[in-house]
Amino acid sequence: MDQVPGSPHGPQNQEPHGAQQLPVCYRHPDRETGIRCARCERPICPECMVNASVGFQCPECVRTGSGTGHPPAASRPRTLAGGTVATDPRLLTKILIGINLLVFLLQQWLGDDFSNRFKLIGHARFSMFGPPEGVAEGQWYRLLTAMFLHGSYVHILFNMLSLWWIGAPLEAALGRARYLALYFTSGLAGSALTYLIAAPDEASLGASGAIFGLFGATAVLMRRLRYDMRPVIALLVINLIFTFGWSNIAWQAHIGGLVGGVVVGYAMVHAPRERRALVQYGVCALVLAAVVVMTMLRTAQLT
Repeated sequence: MDQVPGSPHGPQNQEPHGAQQLPVCYRHPDRETGIRCARCERPICPECMVNASVGFQCPECVRTGSGTGHPPAASRPRTLAGGTVATDPRLLTKILIGINLLVFLLQQWLGDDFSNRFKLIGHARFSMFGPPEGVAEGQWYRLLTAMFLHGSYVHILFNMLSLWWIGAPLEAALGRARYLALYFTSGLAGSALTYLIAAPDEASLGASGAIFGLFGATAVLMRRLRYDMRPVIALLVINLIFTFGWSNIAWQAHIGGLVGGVVVGYAMVHAPRERRALVQYGVCALVLAAVVVMTMLRTAQLT
């Protein structure tokens, strides 16, 4: 989330010291794998994978045609994070891009009055005789609405390209519900840190906080899959250079979103399978609780 075009990007990875190991193929215990059968969810290695209409199946499920006898819910195709595999795994990313573009068109059509009503600002007056406005005045909705506003054509172009490049593959990897939770939790974390640290009359807007969150979660996912970390580190360094080296960029939103994305992304990817949803959404709730605490602390300072 920025005042001027941000430029977040992201992807890839290697297992951290002491982290949970990848599961092993149920037919070849000496082989680790990040792929599961779309029907029974048992881990399978490349040798055992059989192409299916969605994902891959294990030899037993292909042979029987009905899986292992698990309940129907357990036989649905699942992503690595436990989400349901969708027919269009990039639908939410397309919708988010569409909403951002629509709001930007409204900004161009309705002018500054529209932007002033919804951008993130702590406490300020937009006119000499107007009432004070901002999050400190109870307008908490600005923490959310500012995520869909942009300051220029270049700003929205960079952010929407980044959202497509990073968000679309991540949505496919996590599933829709978890992806949406990650997006909004990261964006709100970026807004809350901006409100907490930035000057109260300094306006901020943009989707970069949420996008940096997607970037952080992508890095966690790639590390979980043991991909090469060097491309991710290089992209992170480039983005941080832009964040701190370019004037008028709300670096607080980038850092808040990145930290929120790493925390939530780690929970999404590493949660134990037996209580996966509880851990994943529980961590999202904790991050949102931190957002509320930061907002209340800053409001108490300004009022």
